[in-house]
Amino acid sequence: MKRLTDLTCIVTGAANGIGKATCERLATEGAKVAVTDLDDDRGGAVRDTIAQNGGTAEYWHLDITDEPEITRVFKDIAERFGQIDVIVNNAGISGVDKPTDEISAEEWQQVMNVNVNGVFYCTKAVIPFMRKAGGGSIINLSSIYGIVGAPDIPPYHASKGAVREMSKTDAMLYAKEGIRVNSVHPGFIWTPLVEAMAETSAEGKDAFRRHLDGLHPIGHVGEAEDIAAGIAYLASKDAKFVTGSELVIDGGYTAQ
Repeated sequence: MKRLTDLTCIVTGAANGIGKATCERLATEGAKVAVTDLDDDRGGAVRDTIAQNGGTAEYWHLDITDEPEITRVFKDIAERFGQIDVIVNNAGISGVDKPTDEISAEEWQQVMNVNVNGVFYCTKAVIPFMRKAGGGSIINLSSIYGIVGAPDIPPYHASKGAVREMSKTDAMLYAKEGIRVNSVHPGFIWTPLVEAMAETSAEGKDAFRRHLDGLHPIGHVGEAEDIAAGIAYLASKDAKFVTGSELVIDGGYTAQ
């Protein structure tokens, strides 16, 4: 079933992992997908894969910390596809893993610039296009660590908590205009980045994977496609009564 036929969807951080899987899922649902990233080679490859599978996609280079560039790129996307209906604010970084008192202001700000300011800039830029389209869906990638805490990567956790609250505020601000805003909260997902961490870990890849699996009551980590499926739901009319919500896709992690 193609729930997203004729909708234009922007995905940030689309070259790898959850972003890549999301682009591919949205395209299979009939969407016209704007693939955006800093990695032109991999982003272009995502576009090409979608086209080879009969979908519609174009690639744009996008730095989500550069507000003027966002404005220009979104204008180009709207001109290419006719309108903008959905944005998936997926791009993000983890930042340094240090105790709070050892983190420099520059290290802290680097994470906030991408994970918080980037969502703000993209939301600000897309609202006029969604108004013109008569509504839309804004889907912000937070994390289980936007809901619960852990004794590591403080800037990342703070940024994902901010994204969670930003989503609720914007949901209330724009509900009467038919613009829905929701956050998605993945558990540990077996992306290329996590796999690379596993391969360089002291305990070895297999032990690293078993440890992550054991953190989830369901017994294993998630796959990028699990998150993409949830995003496709929030983008569709099936979620027309869903706004200001947190879609937790975590194998039971936060239920413990």
